Amino acid sequence: LPKPHRFQSSDLYKVMEGAALLLMENPNPGLESRIDSIVDIIARAQKKDGYLYVAHTTGVSKDHDHFNGRGMGDKPYSFVFHSHELYNMGHMYEGAIAYYRATGKDKWLKVAEKNAQHINKVFFEGDPNYNDGKPVNQAPGHQELELALAKLYRVTGNELYLDMAKKFLDIRGVTYVPEGKGVLSAAYAQQHKPVTAQREAVGHSVRAMYLYSGMADVGALKGVDDYNQALTSIWSNLVNTKMSITGGVGAIHGIEGFGPEYVLPNKEAYNETCANLCNAMFSYRMLGVNGQSKYADIIELVLLNSGLSGISIEGKDYFYANPLRMVHNTRKYKAHENDTETPEREPYLECFCCPPNLVRTIAKVSKWAYSLSKNGFAVNLYGGNVLNTKLADSSTLKLTQTTQYPWNGAVNIRIDECKSTAFEALLRIPDWASGTTVSVNGENIEGVKAGQFLTIERIWKAGDIILIEMPMDIHLVEGHPRIEEVRNQVAIKRGPFVYCIETPDLPEGANILDVYIDGNEELTAKHQADFLGGITTIEGNLLIRSNDGNGMYRTVSKPNFESYKTQFVPYFAWSNRGLAEMTVFVPVIW
Repeated sequence: LPKPHRFQSSDLYKVMEGAALLLMENPNPGLESRIDSIVDIIARAQKKDGYLYVAHTTGVSKDHDHFNGRGMGDKPYSFVFHSHELYNMGHMYEGAIAYYRATGKDKWLKVAEKNAQHINKVFFEGDPNYNDGKPVNQAPGHQELELALAKLYRVTGNELYLDMAKKFLDIRGVTYVPEGKGVLSAAYAQQHKPVTAQREAVGHSVRAMYLYSGMADVGALKGVDDYNQALTSIWSNLVNTKMSITGGVGAIHGIEGFGPEYVLPNKEAYNETCANLCNAMFSYRMLGVNGQSKYADIIELVLLNSGLSGISIEGKDYFYANPLRMVHNTRKYKAHENDTETPEREPYLECFCCPPNLVRTIAKVSKWAYSLSKNGFAVNLYGGNVLNTKLADSSTLKLTQTTQYPWNGAVNIRIDECKSTAFEALLRIPDWASGTTVSVNGENIEGVKAGQFLTIERIWKAGDIILIEMPMDIHLVEGHPRIEEVRNQVAIKRGPFVYCIETPDLPEGANILDVYIDGNEELTAKHQADFLGGITTIEGNLLIRSNDGNGMYRTVSKPNFESYKTQFVPYFAWSNRGLAEMTVFVPVIW
């Protein structure tokens, strides 16, 4: 059975949130009844004053603590930096909100509100039963509560919750600054500076992404421009200097977080699934605040690469870490029972935070596909769907999107119902999609540019057809010259997908480290409907270097290569054919 730990309750809450989101689209009385029964247990576990943290309520913190007795603290709110008390509650709020929106049932929502009011009293007013009656006045070590409070405000309209979120943000790095090292350092939990003074992505990557998402939400609702200034700089620092080609973030082991700029390893890349998904969450919020297509580009990159790689095609096995290279001669087995970095996906992870994050992200991603503009709508993500919504002026808009995207670049958007006055359609042209053409009812639209939203304003009518044609060219991609581990190597991209090569597609006995590619090799795409769930592979010749296995160093006048016709698979689809070595970046010979 799983061992009790600081954040085990949050895993349950995330699964329940995902289930609630699914109920919005697919009513299921059996699933709803099951959630109701769990909500009853949660409500009974809550103390009369609103406190809800099973580690202290049940006393398991005394037997299963971390950090030499300091992980959960010896009593409630005594070690906020690492106890995850507020983190757990943030995920509970999100689950309760999703369930209320799906069913209209408010029992769980009332539990969340009672807890939020309890936290406000303990942290900002003072409660005689906690911290000797003095306000704790400390930001949570693991962020989550801030964005959850903003959501709680949205669904209830109670300003208290939004004010609490802002207070937690504004006291970070002010009222409490840790003085330890490593996971006990100030930067690890983004408490090294006030949030408005931060300009770089630092520390534990999941904590950071939840913080930045909360800042974006609160900043938008409160109109705090200082937050957006900080976040714009942080986002650029993250995407341009600390993000893998797959959208993975938090490459450094030990702290599960960000290292120096351009330190992005291949085999040793950490890139926790939660961090990658939260990268998309952060970018989604920045898209809402600033309206630039570059944010949606990152959402798509993560969802189709480093996010989706966290789950097997069958949906039963999971990765915690998502490296860019797997070499089994250096990692043949789990180092210990808590090792989350495995050569194959596992059905259960001792640290189980990533699988439920995948569940809720996949369940909510349809909500990210479109946004409203002041007088129209924006298409952020492409995929077959039907939209039935209301524009900002409450007029009805219905449309149907038909496409085989992301395997094919042709997208057909049919207007089914709309108002009779002019409004705008904003279409994201991905940054990789140079040469895209757009037409309306067969008439080409001018001004199409990759990496921007194309705005088409006109009087639309039912039956109008928007046709977007994005070229799905195959590209070899080099890393920044300051990324040492990818020098003289290339990765392969087609459309939004990053590709990799696996040993099942190499000659028997070939080592992934002996794979090279001719920079002038002609590569072709081939869709295989019956392979790995239906994917487009890339075919071409690789160069396999001969390896006699004699010693670490060899004097070679001219390497001996064998040409081998093979295929590359999308990065998300690797490790679905048994134990395999894999690499995204391959040495190139020009």
